[in-house]
Amino acid sequence: MAQYTRVSGSVGLITLQSPPVNALSAAVRQAIVDSMQRALSEPEVKSVVICGQNGLFSGGADIKEFRGQMSGPPLIPMIHAIEASSKPVVAAIEGIALGGALELALGCHYRIAHSKARVGLPEVTLGLLPGAGGSQRLPRLIGVPAALDLITTGRHVTAAEALKFGLVDQITDHNTVNVAVKFAQRVAGQPLDARRISTYPCLSPPDVDVLFEEVMQRVRRTARGAIAPIACVQAVRAAATLPYNQGMERERELMATLSTSGQTRALQYFFFAQRAVGRWSMPSGARWDTSKPRPVHKAAVIGLGTMGRGIAVALAQAGFSVVAVETQEKQLMEAKQAISGMLERGAKRRGVAPALDKINYGCNIQSVAHVDLVIEAVFEDMALKKKVFQQLSAVCKPGTFLCSNTSGLDIDQLACQTRNPELVVGMHFFAPAHVMKLLEVVYGPKSSPLAVATAMQLGKKIGKVSVAVGNCRGFVGNRMLKPYLEQALFLLEEGATPEFVDQVLEEFGFAMGVFRMSDLSGLDVGWKVRMADGLAVPNPTTGQATRLRQGRRYSPLGDLLCEQGRFGQKTGRGWYQYNKPGSQVAKPDPWLHSFLDEYRAWHALVARRIDHQEVLERCLYSMINEGFRILEDGIAAGPEDIDVIYVFGYSWPRHRGGPMFYATTVGLNKVLERLEHYHQAHPDVPSLQPCDLLRKLVASGSPPIQKWREVIKKVRSQL
Repeated sequence: MAQYTRVSGSVGLITLQSPPVNALSAAVRQAIVDSMQRALSEPEVKSVVICGQNGLFSGGADIKEFRGQMSGPPLIPMIHAIEASSKPVVAAIEGIALGGALELALGCHYRIAHSKARVGLPEVTLGLLPGAGGSQRLPRLIGVPAALDLITTGRHVTAAEALKFGLVDQITDHNTVNVAVKFAQRVAGQPLDARRISTYPCLSPPDVDVLFEEVMQRVRRTARGAIAPIACVQAVRAAATLPYNQGMERERELMATLSTSGQTRALQYFFFAQRAVGRWSMPSGARWDTSKPRPVHKAAVIGLGTMGRGIAVALAQAGFSVVAVETQEKQLMEAKQAISGMLERGAKRRGVAPALDKINYGCNIQSVAHVDLVIEAVFEDMALKKKVFQQLSAVCKPGTFLCSNTSGLDIDQLACQTRNPELVVGMHFFAPAHVMKLLEVVYGPKSSPLAVATAMQLGKKIGKVSVAVGNCRGFVGNRMLKPYLEQALFLLEEGATPEFVDQVLEEFGFAMGVFRMSDLSGLDVGWKVRMADGLAVPNPTTGQATRLRQGRRYSPLGDLLCEQGRFGQKTGRGWYQYNKPGSQVAKPDPWLHSFLDEYRAWHALVARRIDHQEVLERCLYSMINEGFRILEDGIAAGPEDIDVIYVFGYSWPRHRGGPMFYATTVGLNKVLERLEHYHQAHPDVPSLQPCDLLRKLVASGSPPIQKWREVIKKVRSQL
């Protein structure tokens, strides 16, 4: 709702009241309409101020309304009525003004913002465009280039940047509502024709066609198949080339197309999925809302390699006091220099002072004796990690949480090395750890809800999207990645090339195909794991047995490349060739093509034509199938957890919602049918055998993804 009061004798104050973010719900919109009518009808009122309660203007439209039939006054006529008001209307922006809230503010005649406020039009992240006049008013106010940047990216801008653009008229460090009220008194009675943005000409550069062509090309590259950014460009072009009313009609047409698209449904599903993963639960029944985290004031990081450095930076930037430990003196000195550089660069980007004083370095594990939480980030070796956890258990004060940044090792084995196994959890960061948003918080059978809650809260404070997952080999993300990688290798054996497979996956929307990703990560990383598992046998003997391991099909292609010293970008050769070691420009490698021909001949494999559809189905459906197994095993609480992990950690295209949501858009029966087809063709590949949960869901009529948990509970109860 919204409260109407008269202040300072002549100012009508409309205060939006809809916790937690004062969303513009139907009730709020109706209250704004009613309040404006009252303000205009009262002769004593000479001007109006619109603000939000609790220091927050508004987070924009109520996204829950997108799921059903809209009710209440539409936003566009409401904003037009405010703009047409005969009395000046001032928006007092505190906290945030996002989406429809900023469009509301653009309909006001003046905008006063607190210096710490942020504004933006993030509709593109939900598969939409600013559909209440934002795509038409913003270019008229701040110019076409700046408007294109804000609308196509959806990024939030600070009050200072908004002032520079001309988006707000004034910023203040004082009480914004009081400043706005005084401002409203000063402008009362002044002509308003020059303050109605819809009447402004849209000033475009002379080469407007060239500008839009360049922007469209850039947006198509970065959108990777998403249609909303392209529609945003088209809407702004309408503002630049058409009268306001015609531009609004074009905005409406584009919005209607987007709002009924599958991509919008996927992005809105993902919006709610991000919130669902924060409401974690454990098999014991312990939940986020009953498990209170313990405060962490001082944290430690053990091991200052690439991951440890990034974790230390993330903690320091969030204001935590950090003890960073590296036992090798040379590596410690290198880490100090690298961390300082990362902190300085990050601070420069954010316009703040670098948090160099937040980190104390040590070369002895005794340095962590008094911290509240330790994150171990040593090399991915179980014996080494066990030794570290034994030492930590002996050194740390009682109650210290012990966390491992492992990408797939057994958390329970580490917990068994300590006196208090209930305080041990996994914190699987993704590289680079100070940049990547995802954090898998891994609980073992002995982990306490307190430890999980504390790790989840710490992740939130350092800006991560934390997802609680169970303990198994590879957890969720890497466990699902394994069949995806396997299928890509099998496709090479059968006739594909790395660049073809990558092209198909990148056209689907991945930032990087599987082979380019492998070259970036380093082929030797997986090779060491396979050798430890007894899979990668050096110089394997010839014959069929070399393509079978532990009773199932196995491709030694990656192992053979590693034996040649081809580790990817770091060596200048991998699945692709590079100009020099460390280069990131991948080029098709004739040597690799000859190698594949020789490999197929050696193993009597006849290359065949593989089409786009087979690449997608085998790579993605095998991954999705493993996701169903993870749900069946209780490693992830629901499909939302898997989807959030894959979008934030593995560059799954957000506009496709995540692998499990994507399965619903394909049709679960279609996924099942194709998996059965491929498993029949490749019976020695267990990952292609459809999961029982998938079969149960299809037998249950393929319920919507929000109903899967009911079927999952039944399947688990039968195990």
